Amino acid sequence: MSSWPRCAKVAFIGSHGIRKTTAVHGFANAMQRAGRAVEHGREVVRDNPLGINESATGESQLWVIVSQIRQELQLAKNAEVLVLDRGVMDNFAYYVRANGGEDPFDVRPLVKQWSLTYDMVVRLRPDIDLRDDGVRSTSDEFRTEIESILDRQLPELLDSRRLMEHDASSIDDRFDWWPLAEQLAGLMEQPLFADGVPRRRSRRVRTEKPDVPQLEMDM
Repeated sequence: MSSWPRCAKVAFIGSHGIRKTTAVHGFANAMQRAGRAVEHGREVVRDNPLGINESATGESQLWVIVSQIRQELQLAKNAEVLVLDRGVMDNFAYYVRANGGEDPFDVRPLVKQWSLTYDMVVRLRPDIDLRDDGVRSTSDEFRTEIESILDRQLPELLDSRRLMEHDASSIDDRFDWWPLAEQLAGLMEQPLFADGVPRRRSRRVRTEKPDVPQLEMDM
């Protein structure tokens, strides 16, 4: 059978300004080239009517978590692979920060259970500078707070087999998405390529040969 028996969910997570959206489109494109039916979920916080960034309230971040789950439920039924710009795990980190470390709405059990529905989670590490996009905060301190909460929370929400990590700086037009796609297929125990789709090879990274002075070559 060519189609995967159920939808695979992949979430790219982390703090803000770390090229998650670029990664989502790159990975989704690779899965489409493998012949898989793909949907991608956008970052729901951008539609939040209650406020975002450092001044977001607990209610605002609760809205984000609920909206994230709703989006996933809506999109998963139409795809073999659902690629997400955030998951409940990193949205929960913003929620915890907004509530001063507390969980006044007792959403942790839901977040923990929903975290089990992701087949692969890719955490992007913030090794690049924040850029002003007119929406998200440019505060390094705020981003560091979120990353610290993720460091504490993720081991309790995800098993290491499903968690991959990459530096944000590596996500550009040269990034080779095929190894990650093959990892997802392995986790799903399904072939990566649909019937009739030619197998692609991982892109080889070319290294520039250093210029060697003629005197050294002659030695």
